[in-house]
Amino acid sequence: MFHKSPLVSVIMPTYNCAAYISTSIESVISQTVTDWEIQIVDDCSTDNTQSVLQPYLKKYPNIHYYCLPENGGPAVARTEAIKRAAGKYIAFLDSDDLWFPDKLEKQISFMEKKEAAFSCTAYAQMDADGNSLHTALYPPEQTDYKRCIRLSNPIGNLTAMYDQEALGKFAVPLIKKRNDFALWLQILKKTPYCYGMQEVLGTYRLGRKGSVSSNKLKQAKYHWQLYRQIEGHSRLQSLYELGCWVLVKGTHIGQKKKRIR
Repeated sequence: MFHKSPLVSVIMPTYNCAAYISTSIESVISQTVTDWEIQIVDDCSTDNTQSVLQPYLKKYPNIHYYCLPENGGPAVARTEAIKRAAGKYIAFLDSDDLWFPDKLEKQISFMEKKEAAFSCTAYAQMDADGNSLHTALYPPEQTDYKRCIRLSNPIGNLTAMYDQEALGKFAVPLIKKRNDFALWLQILKKTPYCYGMQEVLGTYRLGRKGSVSSNKLKQAKYHWQLYRQIEGHSRLQSLYELGCWVLVKGTHIGQKKKRIR
């Protein structure tokens, strides 16, 4: 029997997000674009994620679930989900973030008008309990490989989308943190720009337990690993890029931060 491929494959790695994953899934179900699938890959959660997902798996045949045989980290989970994705477009949504209902419709229209193979949007921020922080981050209108590094990844993971038919599949580099950043760099080696849509179309959850974002020394280590081991840059170039990261962290020039209602 012939099975039509979905327009969009949503990549959703998860680990111990039972408290949040329903909200993320519901934000996909609520999309004005209905031709989608969700590829959920579980990195061996130890909470009740599987039981939370069961009603969705029974009701929606386009929501797929796979549990990794062992804990491998988010890069492994994302790569597995991309392997399983059949859609023309690949979109990313972590299992504690959410999309606005018209996110896919507006972003696909934006990409078609721009003839873009890779895009992102602005996004709002909320705290761990889902309360709005009344702030939003806006990406540059165009980001190439060098600018992505200089601005220390101005592409929000929950907003990223690329054309799989045009660019193919990608393996997420095996780095413990900043692997989304590493993936965008791989994509930008195959297409010249990530086009930034200047509209807020999703919400990012801040402050989850175990976040590395507050530990600057660890962040520096992971950036150094990305520049040296993943991208193969020289020590001098990597020092320059690390300096760019310090500047961006101190001035927030990578993404424009604005107050919203």
